[in-house]
Amino acid sequence: MWGGRFAEKTAASVEAFTASIHFDCRLYRHDIAGSRAHAAMLARQGLISDQERDQIIAGLNEIEGEIERGEFIFRPELEDIHMNIEKALAQRIGPAGEKLHTARSRNDQVALDLRLYLREECRRLLGLLGGLRGAFVALARRYRHTVMPGYTHLQRAQPVLVAHHMLAYYEMFGRDKQRLHDCLKRINVLPLGAAALAGTGLPIDREFVARELDFPEVSANSMDTVADRDFVVEFVGAAALIQVHLSRLAEELVLWTSEEFSFVTLPDAFCTGSSIMPQKKNPDIPELVRGKSGRVIGHLMALLTLLKGLPMTYNRDLQEDKEPVFDTVDTVSASLALMAELLAGMRFNEERLAAGLGRGCMTATDLADYLVKKQIPFRQAHAIVGRAVAYALEQGRDIAELTLAELQGFAPAIDEDVFAVLSIEGSVNSRNSLGGTGGARVEEALARAEREI
Repeated sequence: MWGGRFAEKTAASVEAFTASIHFDCRLYRHDIAGSRAHAAMLARQGLISDQERDQIIAGLNEIEGEIERGEFIFRPELEDIHMNIEKALAQRIGPAGEKLHTARSRNDQVALDLRLYLREECRRLLGLLGGLRGAFVALARRYRHTVMPGYTHLQRAQPVLVAHHMLAYYEMFGRDKQRLHDCLKRINVLPLGAAALAGTGLPIDREFVARELDFPEVSANSMDTVADRDFVVEFVGAAALIQVHLSRLAEELVLWTSEEFSFVTLPDAFCTGSSIMPQKKNPDIPELVRGKSGRVIGHLMALLTLLKGLPMTYNRDLQEDKEPVFDTVDTVSASLALMAELLAGMRFNEERLAAGLGRGCMTATDLADYLVKKQIPFRQAHAIVGRAVAYALEQGRDIAELTLAELQGFAPAIDEDVFAVLSIEGSVNSRNSLGGTGGARVEEALARAEREI
C-alpha cells in the first residue's frame, strides 16, 4: 500500500509485529458500513461515477457475506481489516475498488469503525443492564416482606427489608446505565472526513455521511478527530465501574452462600463441586466475576497509559487500543448475562435470615431515636443505649430481651411503649424517611422500579 516510497520490501518480522488483522477482523461489518456510506458520498459529489459506486457497494456486500460464512481469507501481510477488505475489493471489481480510499485515511477510517462498534456495544450492554436490573426487581417483589440483617463494616447493624437491599443494586446499576447513555453522546460523532490529520482538499460532504450512518454530530477538528481516543477510555471506564459493581454483588453472594451465613441458595447449574471433597458446592460464577473485575480495571489502566505520552495526531501506538476494548466488551457482557441468570434462580433462606436478626442488638439505634423523642439529646441518648447494650451483652441477651425495669435503670423516661420500638418489625417500619427501608417507602420504590423496567 506504500510501495512507491520504499526501495525494500517490508521484513516478514515487521509484518508479523505490526499486523492487527487477528483481532480487528471483528470490525468488518462496521468497516464495510462506513465504506458503503463513503462510496455513496463520493458518487454524490462527482468524485466517482454512479456505476463505480454500485460496483463498490455490490463488491462490499459480497465480501461481507463471505466473511459471515467463514469463506473470506484474511491476509496478515495486509495488516488490518481496512486493507484486507480494500485489497479484496480491488481484486474483484478492478479500478473502481482502488477509488474507494479517495478522501479518507486509515486514521479516520479506524476511528469510524471503532465508534460504530462501541455505539452498537453500548446499546447491547444497556439491554443486558436492563435484564440484570429486572432480576433485582423480581427478587425485591418476591421477598418484599422478608427482613434481613443489614451490615456496616461487615458487622450486623440494623434490620432492613431484602427488597430494600435488592433495590440498592437496582439503583447502583441504574447509574451504570446513565453513564453508558452519556458515553454514547461522545461516541456518536462522525470522524470520517478528517483524513490523515488535516482534512481533505476534495469536495466531500461529511454531513451526508453522518446522515447515512446515523451520526447526530460531525467532529469539529480534524487533528483532534484522528488523535482522539477519549471516547474509548470513557467507555472502558464506564464498563470498569459496571464490573466493579458486579464484583461487589459477587462478594456478597460468596459470603451469603457460605455455611457461616447461609442467607441464599444458588442454583446448582451456576455452581461447581470439588475434585476431592464430595460435599462442596462452590460459588464459582460469583468468584470469577469478582476476579474479572481486575482484568477490566487493567484494561482501563492500559488505555490511560497508552494515551498519556502521545503527541498529536495519529500514532501507531493507538493500534493497541482495540484488544483492551474488545476484551472489556466480552468480559462485561458475559458477566452481566450470567449474573442475571444466576439471580433469577437464587433463593433467600428466610429462616436463616430471621435467625440472624435475633442477636447483635440490631434495634439499638431505634432505642436511641426513642429517647430523642423523649427530649433527650442524641449524644446523651447514644451513651445511654451504649451502656444498655454493654449490659445486655454481659447477660448474653439482646437489648430487646431486657425488662422494662432494666431499661429504666438506664433511662427513667423509658415506658412500656419501648418494646414496639425494639421489635424487628417496629424498627423496619419506622424507617420511613425518603429512601429508607420502611415498608411503605420500599413499596413505592419497587413500584417505580417496575414502571421503569
